[in-house]
Amino acid sequence: MILEWLGAAPVILAAVLVVFLPGMLSLAAAGMRGLALVAFAPVMTTAVASLAAIALSLLGIAWSAWSFAIVIVLITAIAWFVGRLLPLRGQQTQASTPHAWMLPTGLAIGMLISFSRIAFYISDPAAISQTNDAVFHLNALRYVQETGSASAFDLNAFIGASGFYPAAWHALASQVALVTGAGIPVVVNAVTIVIAAVVWPLGMAWLARTVSGSTTVAAYAAVLSSAMQLFPLLLVQWGVLYPNALSVALIPASVAVVVSLPSWSRAARPAGSIAQAGIFIAIALCALVFAQTSSVLVFGLISMIWFSWWMLAQTNRSMLVRWIAVIAGWLVLAAVWVAFSRSTGGSHWPPFRGKFEVWFDIVFNSQLRIPAAWGISVLMLIGLVVVALRARQRWLVAAWLALSALYVLAATFGIAIVRDGLLGPWYADPYRIAALAPIAVIPLAAVGFDAIVRAVIGRVRNKKSSATAIIAASLAILSLATVVVVAVRPVGMPDVIMNKFEEESLYRESATSYLSFDERKLLESLDQFVDDDATVIGNPSTGLAFGYFLSGVDVFPRTWSPPMTAQWQQIATGLRDVAADPAICEALAAYSNPEYVLDFGLGETYAGRYEVPGMTGFAGQEGFELITEVGDASLWRITACSH
Repeated sequence: MILEWLGAAPVILAAVLVVFLPGMLSLAAAGMRGLALVAFAPVMTTAVASLAAIALSLLGIAWSAWSFAIVIVLITAIAWFVGRLLPLRGQQTQASTPHAWMLPTGLAIGMLISFSRIAFYISDPAAISQTNDAVFHLNALRYVQETGSASAFDLNAFIGASGFYPAAWHALASQVALVTGAGIPVVVNAVTIVIAAVVWPLGMAWLARTVSGSTTVAAYAAVLSSAMQLFPLLLVQWGVLYPNALSVALIPASVAVVVSLPSWSRAARPAGSIAQAGIFIAIALCALVFAQTSSVLVFGLISMIWFSWWMLAQTNRSMLVRWIAVIAGWLVLAAVWVAFSRSTGGSHWPPFRGKFEVWFDIVFNSQLRIPAAWGISVLMLIGLVVVALRARQRWLVAAWLALSALYVLAATFGIAIVRDGLLGPWYADPYRIAALAPIAVIPLAAVGFDAIVRAVIGRVRNKKSSATAIIAASLAILSLATVVVVAVRPVGMPDVIMNKFEEESLYRESATSYLSFDERKLLESLDQFVDDDATVIGNPSTGLAFGYFLSGVDVFPRTWSPPMTAQWQQIATGLRDVAADPAICEALAAYSNPEYVLDFGLGETYAGRYEVPGMTGFAGQEGFELITEVGDASLWRITACSH
């Protein structure tokens, strides 16, 4: 496994450059420096890439490494000009510390642990997630490569749909593929590693430093960012939710930039401060909208909690003005929340947890019935007490309560208005909502650990000479404890409906997995056996739907969800008997008379998967001709409907 990941190192490095370099260039030109520059860079890159993909599509220019590079140059030039008009102030005030070495050390340790955890779970850099959503996302990347468009308004076309789809992850991943020429599975896993092991620790470190004003706390947060299964590992397991993982990883830096704005403001020119704040908030909103729209609500919720605390504490403004600003902000968030709820399909998930059990979940971070995270939960509880006693940090308690409340509602409340109206943007999916908890838990735990360390230092007589040694030891102890927890803690994916755990990695390919060895081998060679303009159909509840991205052949369906039409139902139940039923040929005509069918077995009964008896068992059936087979997987020509 280690050799395989070493071989993928150039692709991972390219993914780091794609995700960070565009944002760093433009933000540096605008005057941003230090941790803020590096942590906010992925947010900036995501916003730029998303808007660039749309603009290039409208202009008829192909989405390529060169076209994106030109956009980056233009954006950097604009950023430089804006930075001269609205220079950033006070960025270095929090950076001064006698233990400056701790932050890069903590970041390096946190990144290494996260990398190891995700790489071990994925196992092989060319592995494919054996999950429903992986079919859509990997096929979408193939579509971007073929059409030269990564626009959020074009992506759905590959499954015959139209309208908006948050395509930021696809824009970034496709750029990595364009730059490296690597295969789509390797590119996808490289981008996943960068999001989990680089973007997330940096964002958490900056948020923790912004909240606490301490670089030491930021270092602790960087290490702890790898400790929880809820994120980033859970969203690599569940779904697999690549866009959600990107959006959640961007939230900490997006919140941190909002909390940092007062220290960057230009008191002599209020209009300039407002414009500056508007630009950074717009960048964050743009990145989150195009990454995964539901994360805008989390960003808005946490930001409004902080803004309310901050605004009501501003004694230089009248109480009326302060309350008007706060109420107006909450009304805007409520309006956006309602709009997003109405634009989704509503609740897809039922409650699954008792009203008393759920409180144990949030206190001990055992959401979704995962094993309780005892150590980090104790640190979090200490952190809650510490920040509750500090007026400027108290808002973080409210943020933790708000995120916890979302999980409580998703896990226990069955009321329709709650599940559809309040939780609809996440489909009331407890996995998506549980993954948000670390955004508040990690900074709180870091503050809690720092409080313990400070208490130890306070008991030492010669504080000055011992403080550095104790702090260094504390970082080592925290790092070692995190390594042990990650190494020994079970990471099976919880299945809350079936009340079980998927103990094996969902990237593990086997003879019986969603995409089996035989099926993958046949799909990878599919273009050798069918005409360029041919269509191949089959049961999407097998590995068939991966065929489009693996071969470039028009495989239908291209996603895990089959068409809900009467014609498809006829095909699904009766294709193998097509020679005896002319109505099946008429049903096939509704899908442009596909000439081939793949037999990957009966399928399975699982969430989003189906048994399809009409698309298996073609041997000996009249109206079919065997083209090729690999083990139990076979490709057949449909001859019964030829004209």
